[in-house]
Amino acid sequence: MTMHTLPFRPVLLSAVALLALSGCNRKAAPPAMPPQQVGVITLHPQSVTVHTTLPGRTDAYEIAQVRPQVTGVIQKRLFTEGADVQAGQQLYQIDPSRYQAAYDTARGQLAEAEAAEVTARAKLQRFKSLVQAHAVSHQDYDDALAAEKEAQGRILTAKGQVENALVDLGYTRMNAPITGRISRTIITVGALVTANQTDNTAVVTRLDPIYVDVNLPAITLLRLKRELAEGRITRQANGEVPVTLTLEDGSPYEHTGRMALSEVNVDTSTASVVVRAIMPNPDKLLLPGMYVHAQLDEGADPNGLLVPQQAVSRNTHGDPQVWVVKPDDTVELRQIQIGQAIGSDWLVTGGLKAGERIVTVGLQKIKPGAKVKPMEDAPAPSASDTSSQNKGQ
Repeated sequence: MTMHTLPFRPVLLSAVALLALSGCNRKAAPPAMPPQQVGVITLHPQSVTVHTTLPGRTDAYEIAQVRPQVTGVIQKRLFTEGADVQAGQQLYQIDPSRYQAAYDTARGQLAEAEAAEVTARAKLQRFKSLVQAHAVSHQDYDDALAAEKEAQGRILTAKGQVENALVDLGYTRMNAPITGRISRTIITVGALVTANQTDNTAVVTRLDPIYVDVNLPAITLLRLKRELAEGRITRQANGEVPVTLTLEDGSPYEHTGRMALSEVNVDTSTASVVVRAIMPNPDKLLLPGMYVHAQLDEGADPNGLLVPQQAVSRNTHGDPQVWVVKPDDTVELRQIQIGQAIGSDWLVTGGLKAGERIVTVGLQKIKPGAKVKPMEDAPAPSASDTSSQNKGQ
């Protein structure tokens, strides 16, 4: 019995020794890392006033080129260059002598026609009674009737000539066609002007009000129409779109205008639509051709969601994305849709909802599915102080 058990004892001792050696070499497992602390904000809906800021150019509300309608020599210039003129105010005087003579001649011809008509009418009255008494033939009566009608026609022709001569005489007084500011004069006293010439003698420009033309991207116009249809944006009570200006030197323009119209055709070279605003200009500060920035107040989004720009990153395709903290304090990377820039925030148009938490601090230290320790950031600005400016995104 003893002889059979002795060979197994060394093997047993070797196994025990190996186990003991293995226990000595085993190290204790490291402690688990605590959740990464991150700064977050909770999304709350708020009323956002939506603006679109675009560059534009001023354009004259009305502009009239002063040109002569008759031929003659300029006798007088009756305005001060660069001054404001009123519609109907006389600007130049063309020598009227030949047109006065033509008018007098036309009046004389009218008097002759009227005298001839008196004779023809009297003859017709006599023949009317004589033909009834068979003292004259019906042919003579018909001739007298035709002569009286012809005399009336000559009167009408003469009156037309008088009116035409009077119009030409009136054109010797070159008047301002509109109210506005007149340019420098192109001609001087003593110069010969001709009827229907192509060169201007001066230009009158109406400056109050004045147009501002801006190019609105077609994609922005589509977004506005879609958001209005969905009720995301509420228009002004009167239905108008207010417009404010910033001048080229950065100073604000004190008067507020309104959007007048938008073109129906998209410019294929710029993919934009021309939007025209009407601005009051009582001080004549704005001049045609000036460069300005126009801000169009489109309306208000009553349930806007704002995300800090620092919380938004871009994937390889350029799509915006944010880290969202789920209810179990784990994070996920989510693609979102953003609209306009509002100060240091983005206006969210899709991908997020109210009440969700967004990581704003510590984005580089987290990965999808990681456990985090969220710390709420400073509260969002009040809704009444929020406004939106489109920077072309």
